[in-house]
Amino acid sequence: MPTIKILPHPEYCPNGAEVTAPPGTSICEALLDNGIQVEHACDMSCACTTCHVIVREGFRSLNEMDENEEDLLDRAWGLEAESRLSCQAILAQKDLVVEIPKYSINHAKEKH
Repeated sequence: MPTIKILPHPEYCPNGAEVTAPPGTSICEALLDNGIQVEHACDMSCACTTCHVIVREGFRSLNEMDENEEDLLDRAWGLEAESRLSCQAILAQKDLVVEIPKYSINHAKEKH
């Protein structure tokens, strides 16, 4: 099973973590299944950018991005070449290193 190393994030994973998940699992599902409460405002339906992650290692092992994911990512905070929506990024056999960006665009969570 591939291992996902999550770099430290002040809110979701202050000390960083390593989790394993079977191939065919999305990064978002793997994190949630292991107690890392990454945002996923659209309930993993590829309709927002709150589950945006940056894949620091293993990016090419993931499934191809579809057009809908590419379009949504254009709106993500802190977009990088290795950005993915974690609900759409499906694990293969290779280990990953993932960074959860400091901010996300979640209008339901923002305080006015």
